[in-house]
Amino acid sequence: MAGQDPEPGPETDPETDPKQIVRRGYDAISYAYRGDGDDGDDGDDPRYARWIDELTARVPAGGAVLDLGCGCGVPVARALHEAGYAVTGVDLSDVQIARARALVPGATFLRADATAVEFPAGSFDAVVCLYALIHVPLDEQPALLARIASWLRPGGRLLATAGHTAWTGSEENWLGAPMWWSHADAATYRGWLTRAGLTITGEEFVPEGDSGHSLFRARRS
Repeated sequence: MAGQDPEPGPETDPETDPKQIVRRGYDAISYAYRGDGDDGDDGDDPRYARWIDELTARVPAGGAVLDLGCGCGVPVARALHEAGYAVTGVDLSDVQIARARALVPGATFLRADATAVEFPAGSFDAVVCLYALIHVPLDEQPALLARIASWLRPGGRLLATAGHTAWTGSEENWLGAPMWWSHADAATYRGWLTRAGLTITGEEFVPEGDSGHSLFRARRS
């Protein structure tokens, strides 16, 4: 079911390959990013709870949900599992997946590249992808959105954060480690979602510092 672990290709420099920077970065900053102990934390941002509540109101009880870019499993995978959903989480980081398996033992977690992991068509009632798409190389994002759409059952829901303005770049010390991002603007994501066969049912701007992200809600016909 899962794709192969992401390894640099024969002509890829592991020191500069974006996926490897992201993978190593979250291995290094997992506890700084979420929680400072083995119990994790839900953070102080109430938006997560609202987003999850809105999603579960539209997803069949006990359905299958994919948390793509699940991190340590908190808060999304844990909240969905506690609400009675069958949760599968995918993340690049070995440390994040190890923590997720400990923090949410009732869910299934795969250490894999979101652009390579494989699931049968129509596997999920919903896919959640929060603050993960923006770590995928831009030229791979349209195909990933099409794959996500194929994994959804008819009527299935997508909840995803994406870019609001276009930017690609890195920081040498983000929470203690190098990190890399790439995202298009909101209008581009609207087009990609529509071409993937999804109907956008909601969009909102999520402020963060001097900028922010776009939160998309979409449905497969």
